[in-house]
Amino acid sequence: MTEETPDFEEKSDVPSGATADDAAEAVETSEGESTAPAGDATDVALLAQLDQARTALTERTGDLQRLQAEYQNYRRRVERDRITVKEIAVASLLSELLPVLDDVGRARDHGELVGGFKSVAESLETVVAKMGLQQFGKEGEPFDPTIHEALMHSYAPDVTETTCVAILQPGYRIGERTIRPARVAVAEPQPGAQAKAEESGDPDDSEKDSE
Repeated sequence: MTEETPDFEEKSDVPSGATADDAAEAVETSEGESTAPAGDATDVALLAQLDQARTALTERTGDLQRLQAEYQNYRRRVERDRITVKEIAVASLLSELLPVLDDVGRARDHGELVGGFKSVAESLETVVAKMGLQQFGKEGEPFDPTIHEALMHSYAPDVTETTCVAILQPGYRIGERTIRPARVAVAEPQPGAQAKAEESGDPDDSEKDSE
């Protein structure tokens, strides 16, 4: 007595009568279809991460550029403040030495700058010159109220504008900074001198007009 084995039907994607190559192609196609969606998802995720990385890089680059600009501005402010503080300190020191320089100048004018005193005075003048101190104020230059201080006033027939006719005390500056104006005596033209000159005119011109 034999047992009957029930028939087991297995469905296949390969049609009946197909060759072995057809079967292999069908298997590869089915595998490719099953893995394609996973590959697309991975690409999308990578692109999203790349966009995020680019955005972060742009933001960090902008932050770095702003930080560099702020640092450069800070350095410029510090350097400018350092120079200003130095100029103020030097001006304050030299201002205290101006009376000594005035004494040296008066001694030179009176012929008393001799011997060891002359050597010391010249050394002092050399040092303050190296520190940037400059003397100004000369007889005959036009009066400028921004750098001159008029202590005496008079009229003179030989000037055409307000003029410094005597330097009573020289002025000093450091660069563009005036630390003491020059104290001067000034002379102005005689009142009405210009009008009289215009009224007198040229005799030759008068004769020409009469002709």
